[in-house]
Amino acid sequence: MLEKVREMMAEQWNIDAQEIAPETNLQEDLGIDSLDLFEFVMAIEEEFDIEVPTEDASNMHTLQEVVDYLEKATK
Repeated sequence: MLEKVREMMAEQWNIDAQEIAPETNLQEDLGIDSLDLFEFVMAIEEEFDIEVPTEDASNMHTLQEVVDYLEKATK
């Protein structure tokens, strides 16, 4: 799941996937703004056929937090 999400992020934001470590802070380290993050959450919802409440999305700051959320949500 980690690699899948990392690849999705890299494609969405046009960056090298190797720049995104599990602990990478998406906003502070990569400069992803709230609109970019919102668009990524929409891509996650479509890819994994889930709904991510806004409150949950606002608590996702790192790749690992996104993966942890998805692992719980897709069980």
